[in-house]
Amino acid sequence: MFRPGIPPLVPGLVIGLLLALGATKVSRSLLMGVSPNDPAVFAGTVMVLLAAVLGCVVPTRRAMRVDPIVALRYE
Repeated sequence: MFRPGIPPLVPGLVIGLLLALGATKVSRSLLMGVSPNDPAVFAGTVMVLLAAVLGCVVPTRRAMRVDPIVALRYE
């Protein structure tokens, strides 16, 4: 259940990072005290997104342990 979500995640992160780097020219005037190309901000954003993905691991593992017949009968 978890594995199908990984393939779109990697290209999405790469495309998002490239778009974010491209948007730095636009956002340069809106930022105060932070460089638009600050690696810490980009790394922090990626870490938050990865934490969200890893937060899906526990429910996914629990769902994999349930017998499908038992789950269907429960509904």
